[in-house]
Amino acid sequence: MKGILFDMDGVLIDAMPFHAEAFQIAFRELVKFEIDKRDVFLLEGMPGPLLIREIFKRNNLRSPEEKLVENISTRKKEIFEEIQRARAFPGVRELIESLNCENCLKAVVSGASRKEVESLLEQNNLGKFDLIISGDDLEEGKPSPEPFKTALFNFKLKPSGALVVENSPLGVDSAVKANIECIITLNNTPLELSDFPGILNDNDLASKRIFEDTQSAGKFLIDWCCHDD
Repeated sequence: MKGILFDMDGVLIDAMPFHAEAFQIAFRELVKFEIDKRDVFLLEGMPGPLLIREIFKRNNLRSPEEKLVENISTRKKEIFEEIQRARAFPGVRELIESLNCENCLKAVVSGASRKEVESLLEQNNLGKFDLIISGDDLEEGKPSPEPFKTALFNFKLKPSGALVVENSPLGVDSAVKANIECIITLNNTPLELSDFPGILNDNDLASKRIFEDTQSAGKFLIDWCCHDD
């Protein structure tokens, strides 16, 4: 058996612009500060409270009290629910259908809450996964290796039997720390290759592959998981 471990936001579903906007509005309302949405893309995969603290740090803002972090996190979730119109990226449904071969396991590994993950997958008719690992299942989020190691444990796979599909620097870092091969699907991220440290010149990442979008990675994923070597 082989397993493909998909990040959700930014890989399967075009939700990241809504997350970034929700964080921006929450900071504007509660901190009276305008954050750069790009920071949210850079920190994607980090648990919400840690992401909030990191944004304070990056902007040289005074370290927030726990109550403020909690309020920002709660307000961000409320705003996201109000504004999100996230849809699956082109070709994603067809790709998941094509991976329904006998020896290919498929997981979603996301730092979002289980409720959010299941809701977005259901809204976009993407229910054919063998496993969902959400932020609710984890002690540590990305860039810790725990999310992907948890998926390996559940699938009873070795790192060499899995492939991660990511779109964020922290997600790639998490996969590398878990010793799992990773490909990057850029989709509509505002990030550049230079935001993925060492991806082009680090020997440890030499086998990593970069695709313009998830759809263009389809043939590679199907060949890797469904066809014998």
